[in-house]
Amino acid sequence: QVQLVESGGGLVQPGGSLRLSCAASGSIFRINDMAWYRQVPGKQRELVAQITRSGSTNTADSVKGRFTISRDNSKNTVYLQMNSLKPEDTAVYYCNADIISTRHRSGDYWGQGTQVTVSS
Repeated sequence: QVQLVESGGGLVQPGGSLRLSCAASGSIFRINDMAWYRQVPGKQRELVAQITRSGSTNTADSVKGRFTISRDNSKNTVYLQMNSLKPEDTAVYYCNADIISTRHRSGDYWGQGTQVTVSS
C-alpha cells in the first residue's frame, strides 16, 4: 500500500506565506514525477506545479514567481512554498505522485487534500 499525507494548510492573510508538505509512505520502489493541484468548489482541479525526480519544475502562470515546488527524495516528500498569497489562491490543495511500488507496479496516487484559505 502507498499513502500520500499532506500537511501545512490553514488560514493566512493576503500577502502571507504557507508551506505545504506531502510525504509518501508504504511499499515504494521509486517516485517519479510529483505535483501539487488545487480545486475550488464547482471548478476543475488545476495543476499548480510539478517536479521531476531530477528536480526539473513546471509552474502554472497564475502562481509563477510566488510559489515554489521542491522535493527531498531521501524523505519521499514534496513541498510547496507559497508566498504573496492572494484570496484567489483559496482552494483545497492536493498532492499527486507517480509511484512505482516494490512489486514494480506503476500507479498514480493522490493525497487527501489540505485546505488553504487566504482571507483578512
